[in-house]
Amino acid sequence: MSKSLNRHNELQTLLERLKLSGMATSFADLALKAAKEGLSHEAYLHELAKREEALRDARRPERLLRQSGLPQEKTFRTFDLKRLSPSLQLHIERLKQGAFLEQAVNVIALGKPGVGKSHLGAALGYELVLSGHAVLWTPTSTLVQRLLAAKRDLRLPQELARLDKFACVILDDIGYVQHDRAGGVLQSLAGSRQQTFFQASFYLRLGTADDSVPG
Repeated sequence: MSKSLNRHNELQTLLERLKLSGMATSFADLALKAAKEGLSHEAYLHELAKREEALRDARRPERLLRQSGLPQEKTFRTFDLKRLSPSLQLHIERLKQGAFLEQAVNVIALGKPGVGKSHLGAALGYELVLSGHAVLWTPTSTLVQRLLAAKRDLRLPQELARLDKFACVILDDIGYVQHDRAGGVLQSLAGSRQQTFFQASFYLRLGTADDSVPG
């Protein structure tokens, strides 16, 4: 086997090991193009890096969706927005843009069981992921147990730091947890994200004649 072929295989293996799959799949073709067009080493490397960036950008929503925990069947494709008031539909369209994330505004969905609170939250999370935002969907009880365990083991700050990597944390079924046990750790979560529950919040009230109440 020639030295050039060995070098090719070694370089491809090295790039894959470094998780530079875009470069690994395109460096050979780009090298031929660079030689044919007389590109400088810098120009070749620039084009190679652009290929890697493009591939990562294309894969980002898929990766974010995989780590989000979102129920993939609960999107706006399966949610009947027309049954909501025009006012609430408008608010939901605004929420899809994600501006509330930068403003650190809590969005709280209120309503009786079965009116679509969980579905709406998941659908909004899905839209945020498609826009490139890191989202975590979790039952509130599961997150509370996780935070209580971290508090017991004296690693609550580290756990909060991990959660802070998500631009949006969606807590499902928050009304079913015992707030005398959960309140402290949830307040710690809100504080770490520079938010305060029930303050600077926006309320979505489903299943009533007047669906939305800004707070």
